[in-house]
Amino acid sequence: MKVLVTGNQGYIGSVLVDMLLDRKYEVVGYDIGYYADCLLHPYNPAIRQIRKDIRDITTEDMEGVDAVIHLAALSNDPLGEFAPGLTEEINLGGTVKAALAAKSAGVKRFIYSSSQSMYGVSAVDCELDEDNSKKHPLTAYARTKWEAECALKKLADKNFHVVSFRPSTVFGASPRLRCDIVYNNLVGCAYATGRIEIKSDGSPWRPVVHVRDVSSAYIAGLEAPLSLVSGQAFNVGIPGGNFTVRELAEAAQRSVSGSSLVFTGEHGNDSRTYQVSFKKILSVLKDYFRPEWDLDSGGKELIGFFRKTGFNEDHFRGRTCARLKQIRYLQDNKKVSGDLRLFR
Repeated sequence: MKVLVTGNQGYIGSVLVDMLLDRKYEVVGYDIGYYADCLLHPYNPAIRQIRKDIRDITTEDMEGVDAVIHLAALSNDPLGEFAPGLTEEINLGGTVKAALAAKSAGVKRFIYSSSQSMYGVSAVDCELDEDNSKKHPLTAYARTKWEAECALKKLADKNFHVVSFRPSTVFGASPRLRCDIVYNNLVGCAYATGRIEIKSDGSPWRPVVHVRDVSSAYIAGLEAPLSLVSGQAFNVGIPGGNFTVRELAEAAQRSVSGSSLVFTGEHGNDSRTYQVSFKKILSVLKDYFRPEWDLDSGGKELIGFFRKTGFNEDHFRGRTCARLKQIRYLQDNKKVSGDLRLFR
């Protein structure tokens, strides 16, 4: 099977491509290249690479492709707020254009990397499920992810099958590591500085999941029968995958012997708190999605990766591991235009 992965040169895509190659898929990468050089570890998979903006994707790019895994996006709330109009163009418009091109080319499966941010701030006395919980997107990133899901559902038919996966906040090692996401940030800070400082009281809840488990969910979207996935949305996480910030920080501290942990409480009780249900994916896709990672194994993996790559405080605080800083660097150095298109 030939699989086209958009956003393959990102944090998740770099891991996903290796997993697909291990399973003998033929992989085509499609990426504009914002983060191509944000490498902590050498990485050059043997795949055909298309270097294009997702806003410029065409039916010809999909020639011979059986399935698409669509990761490409401005990838978090800070980027979304940095360029809200462009978030609309890229995350919503680019997604619809990619789906239309795929459908026109005869692609059978379109696997969409969505987001749990569409649930917004919610009460924590119940876990949010995919189909019954209210969607309350508060940011440009969250809104465009939800609107893209809705648009994709309208495009689906008996020959074009769409499945949306809504990952928890991702953690774990990748050649293109991100340290601007919560657990990686905590472990990276402990390793690079010896200290973790939490400015809330540690009580907010966050669902998190390992990057390899997220990639396994996308692969399940390729391999599960259409009767299980077509037209569906799945929260991606593990049993017991909701943690307080305090629990995440304590797990990060466990991973770095001798590191200190301080809760300053200066921001009080952070209102951004929510818990998510993973019952659907763990039951419906139980034969195809078998998560393997937890906080302690992921922390141990990150420390091994840091040692292997010579990770230090400059990496932790620099643009290599922070997506917004990298985009600003590209703009400041005239490597991208005002609408974030690469200069040739």
